[in-house]
Amino acid sequence: MPRLQLKPLPAYGFQTEITVRTTDLNYGGHLGNDRLLSLVHEARVAWLAEYGWSELDCGGVGLIMGDAALVYQGEAFAGDRLVFEVAAAEKSRSGFRLFFRVTRPDESGSAPIALVENGMVCFDYQTRRITALPAVVESACI
Repeated sequence: MPRLQLKPLPAYGFQTEITVRTTDLNYGGHLGNDRLLSLVHEARVAWLAEYGWSELDCGGVGLIMGDAALVYQGEAFAGDRLVFEVAAAEKSRSGFRLFFRVTRPDESGSAPIALVENGMVCFDYQTRRITALPAVVESACI
């Protein structure tokens, strides 16, 4: 079965660190797949906050996640400090993609943990309809 292929971006404009908690582990003793997506959500909220935005008010519109793609490259364990690098790109009429590179700093630099992409859709929560990408959000995309 062919694996999904994600490629890292040449550069990411934002980064945040999140420590893996015991409650993030699965029965195999490492970071669970569902918990990685939750940590990516935390990194997304931190990226939005950097611009003064939230998922309910991103340049005047709400956001919903239309899709998520995750490719695992290594394990993470309780107590590991993970670096989440984030960049927005591939803007469209009503959304954009967020790209994440997740690594664990180690003695040789950083160990790759995962590459993740989220398709973000601009959404009007009042009318319950997809809406146009605001220019201010478009300007945050590389």
